[in-house]
Amino acid sequence: MATPAPQPTHFDSAYAAPGSPGAAHVPAHPGTSACRLCGAQPAAQVAVRAHQGLLLMMRFHKVDGPFCRPCGTAAVRELTATTLWQGWWSPFSLVFFSPFTLVWNLFASRKLTALPPPGPTAPGATRLQGGKPVHQRPLAYVAIIPLVWAVWFITGMITHV
Repeated sequence: MATPAPQPTHFDSAYAAPGSPGAAHVPAHPGTSACRLCGAQPAAQVAVRAHQGLLLMMRFHKVDGPFCRPCGTAAVRELTATTLWQGWWSPFSLVFFSPFTLVWNLFASRKLTALPPPGPTAPGATRLQGGKPVHQRPLAYVAIIPLVWAVWFITGMITHV
């Protein structure tokens, strides 16, 4: 019996690879860096990541820029919130992959916020809206459950030694 292919999530189509179905058509400008989603300049070359930890498997998702400040901020917020509620459900994810993914996105976010406001979008392109900050997204607080469990587990091991 074949395993069904994973279903695309809501961010897969919004951040599709350039030239693929669902990606914004952004004309190439030689020698300049324009946002891959809306075509605005300036843009920073960053990679935004998400991690999904399952009991026995993991899923990694990476979206490469360049991104302007608003589009990049929207990507960081969406993929960070996704990692916070889906990234902790395997032992390796809890200890290694989710924390590193969150730190990686923090560095990407800082690089994006250092950009000046973007110029106009490319003809026919739409700029992403940032949406709610991560701390205002209820699903981001699901991460508290595995963190409390990890603290309880480590504390129990230390007190029994």
